[in-house]
Amino acid sequence: MNYIYNSNQYKNKLLERFLRYVKVWTESDGQAADKGVFPSTQRQFDLARMLEAELKALGLEQVQVTEDCYVYGYMPPVVPEFGEGPAGGSPSRASGPTLFLAHMDTVDEVSGKDVKPVLTEKDGDTIIHSDGTTLLGGDDKAGVAAIMECLEYLTEHPELEHGPVEVLFSPDEETGHGMDKVPLALIKSKSAYTVDGGSEGELECECFNAWACEATFTGKACHTGDAKALGMVNAALMAGDFVSRLPHDKLPETTEGHEGFIALMEINGTIEKASAQFLLRAFNIEEIEDEKQLLEQNADEIMKKYDGKVELSFRQQYLNMKDTLDQHPEVVKRLEKAYELAGVQIIRKPIRGGTDGSRLTEMGIPTPNIFTGGHEFHSRNEWVSLNSICKAADVLINLLSGDI
Repeated sequence: MNYIYNSNQYKNKLLERFLRYVKVWTESDGQAADKGVFPSTQRQFDLARMLEAELKALGLEQVQVTEDCYVYGYMPPVVPEFGEGPAGGSPSRASGPTLFLAHMDTVDEVSGKDVKPVLTEKDGDTIIHSDGTTLLGGDDKAGVAAIMECLEYLTEHPELEHGPVEVLFSPDEETGHGMDKVPLALIKSKSAYTVDGGSEGELECECFNAWACEATFTGKACHTGDAKALGMVNAALMAGDFVSRLPHDKLPETTEGHEGFIALMEINGTIEKASAQFLLRAFNIEEIEDEKQLLEQNADEIMKKYDGKVELSFRQQYLNMKDTLDQHPEVVKRLEKAYELAGVQIIRKPIRGGTDGSRLTEMGIPTPNIFTGGHEFHSRNEWVSLNSICKAADVLINLLSGDI
């Protein structure tokens, strides 16, 4: 059964929903998250509570906001052959419920406070962007809106066949910690789908392997007038020299496709102490190891040159989900069929980043990624296509169809 979704009536409802969500300030804090604060900002609970109320109003079961700011709900099947029973207890053609996942937080690199959405009508579509002083927050509130609209549509059309579905809205995805405290005990699904992609039609089944690196530089402070005699070592200068040694063709701004990179995210310091934070990204582990070796070699050279100290700390963030998804082809085939039923042409591309689904896949729940119609993420130029959010919701509805 192909559910025709994107009528003007539902487009307008989805637009109102999306605009309501992006106006809620949910910016996360990467530094706090790295120090173990979870969620990294309490303001993420504001959207969590709003979504909790909306899920309850739709009649979902087991709706709750956990103490760690995850929003969970369960919608039972409505088709007789799916049977009755508690969450996860009803067999279906998808071997149990399906989990839909999106994140509530926005990145802290650009302000997400006091978002003022601006609408532009273009070629039969509504383009939504901010007024240029903040990001929009379509990453990933477009995904949240698509999931919520799918659930409301199914609630308002009880005659439509669909299987059971679990929904999870997560905090702190943008900090890389979104699955740190995921309530696995609540989740019964054996497969999941994140709604956190870009252009309409994108279907993503592979992503970067991701590590973070913190470099700490220790120098020796003294009066600058006596610096030579007293052997001053400038940690801030060491940090700058270390960064300057990164190959130009290994930077994010010079790479694309399946090329990996090393990204400087932050640098600060004084004569006595300095630090720099890096992201290491590659589609295969061997390249990640090469990137680590490059940074270690740079550290050795800096210590010899300045007679100071450099310490590197590496931390795994997430792994490429491709190998696991290749072992579960049925999960991707269901999604391909849903795209077909929704009239969406598939665009296959790797994620030059990661999603909560990357981590969830590592935990044993294969999770490919669905588009949202968002563009220019993490910037003041971010924008979203309303037609594409509607199509994402249509894909979700078809994923739950009895025909798949």
